[in-house]
Amino acid sequence: MANNVSLLIVDDEESVRDSLYNWFIEDGFKVECAENAKEALAMLEAGHFDIILADIKMPGMDGMEMHRRIRALNPEAIVIIMTAFASVETAVQALKDGAFDYITKPFDPDDLSHLIRNAAKQVEMKVENETLKNRIVSLENIEDIVGTSQAMMKVLKDVESVSQSNSSVIITGESGTGKELIARAIHSNSSRKFFPLVTVHCGALSEDLLESELFGHEKGAFTGAMFNRKGRFEIADGGTIFLDEIATISGKMQIELLRVLESKKFVRVGGNKEIQSDFRVICATNRDLKKMVDEGLFREDLYYRLNVVNISIPSLRERAGDIPLLVNYFIKKYCNSMSRDLISIEPAALNRLEQYDFPGNVRELENMIERAIVVGNGKEIRLKDLPIGTATPGNSADSLAELEKNHIFQTLNRLDWNISRSAKLLKVDRVTLYNKIKKYNLKKSKGK
Repeated sequence: MANNVSLLIVDDEESVRDSLYNWFIEDGFKVECAENAKEALAMLEAGHFDIILADIKMPGMDGMEMHRRIRALNPEAIVIIMTAFASVETAVQALKDGAFDYITKPFDPDDLSHLIRNAAKQVEMKVENETLKNRIVSLENIEDIVGTSQAMMKVLKDVESVSQSNSSVIITGESGTGKELIARAIHSNSSRKFFPLVTVHCGALSEDLLESELFGHEKGAFTGAMFNRKGRFEIADGGTIFLDEIATISGKMQIELLRVLESKKFVRVGGNKEIQSDFRVICATNRDLKKMVDEGLFREDLYYRLNVVNISIPSLRERAGDIPLLVNYFIKKYCNSMSRDLISIEPAALNRLEQYDFPGNVRELENMIERAIVVGNGKEIRLKDLPIGTATPGNSADSLAELEKNHIFQTLNRLDWNISRSAKLLKVDRVTLYNKIKKYNLKKSKGK
């Protein structure tokens, strides 16, 4: 464990720093030293240390004040206070402020070694707990893939097959078909499942923001960059990065992405240190990338780098036989989340859903069922509870747009135009909702 634990020694006496440095280097720790609190805080801003061993009496800022500042930045930091001026009051105050422990000079070598080993064990336990927590959260957040149609059986077979490799995958399909759900299924069935699945919605970010999001940035790289920040590629080390709406990225970002995929190396914005990360990439798009390549809108070399395996998700129109299963699944899901008794759906309403074209696919069906449960008062979902009502199947594009406009407007008014809550209920991000409001010229009614 010592080989993976970093230790920062802070003491104004060079002889103490040298002795402790050599001591813990021999024990296999990664050790660095600082001669005062100011230097130590700067080092902590630039990098991470698992354990900080700090003298209490130093010129300028003392160890107690430094400890308080460290705790403000990182409440979980393991700080051990050392001093030649032992007192019960100082020891108690250090422990009250959250210090891991307290030791007096001159040190007993065995006592100090025992203390550092205990701190290292706590670091190890924290890492193990975080790994387990991430694994549990990841598994809990993966929804079931519902469907028994031939089209969905093929998708599931493809997921099972591709999960066992590290190949890049492009998931294609119309909006709302569940591309991110398929990406999660691939990750959770792969050897990378104990590491992060990192999702980036490329279409919701400008070029500059996307660059910072993917690669991270150094402090001072641009206005507002107050701290160093890891990028998504760095966070995804050992795991999977899911790039949604990949077709929306600019030509410049296509070049940057190709370089990273080929080398698995990158540099943070404003930095000069090359960072290496082992990640698998899964992309999704509702556009025809091959057509975009032919039109010169997407790089051919990037397309072939990403398109090692292609999984095409059928629209809900192509798997209408799965609608009853999906309806029952969403009824159970939202009745449970709303702490309501399980309800049913009347035959006329289910029949109407089976006839509907669903331009918004599974996402639209899910929103309909959620809305029907919210607005309905009975023990079953009735035809009048559905936003499609008794309209005729096969609506035109204009009538579908009107349907979407009315549904968004009703949701906004019901939630008093709270954008965050409305976007969550509509299952879209805030940027998409703002664009829809602008597209349909929706305005808050007077008195709302």
